[in-house]
Amino acid sequence: MTIYHSLTLLLTMGLVATYPVMADSIAPAPTMTAMKIATITKMYQQDIDNEGMDNPTVLQQYANTELQAAMQAERDYFDQTQMSCHVGYDVLWNSQDPDYEQDKQFAVTEQGLVQVSLAKGSQIYYELSCSDSDGKADCQVADVILDNDGRSLRKHLLETCR
Repeated sequence: MTIYHSLTLLLTMGLVATYPVMADSIAPAPTMTAMKIATITKMYQQDIDNEGMDNPTVLQQYANTELQAAMQAERDYFDQTQMSCHVGYDVLWNSQDPDYEQDKQFAVTEQGLVQVSLAKGSQIYYELSCSDSDGKADCQVADVILDNDGRSLRKHLLETCR
């Protein structure tokens, strides 16, 4: 009955997982799926509300320790060289000039990544690390997959910003 209620919640929110949820599958439990989608949905809504002007950036606020360290390496590199080692665009929107009003859809892939499909045709994938300590569930962004080749934002920053 719990799985039914969780799936009903996902459908009510207009969010559908991209794989069937079965008790013996390797896919994340519906509650983990809902947590991941809720985290990314909240992150995008915050970015929309503030039109990308958060400081620190919204991605940094939602990032886990490892991704924050890679983002800090990027800032340190810029402070030392006055040159950017970033990918050159807003990774949340896959654009240098984000359209905050565009429609987007959220789903979870079979690999457990949160997929954001933007109306302009881009797809962004987020790897999240989630924990449930003391009954309080929490998810953080561990990495952003930048393209269909699996290029990682964290890896890009750590390799390029030395």
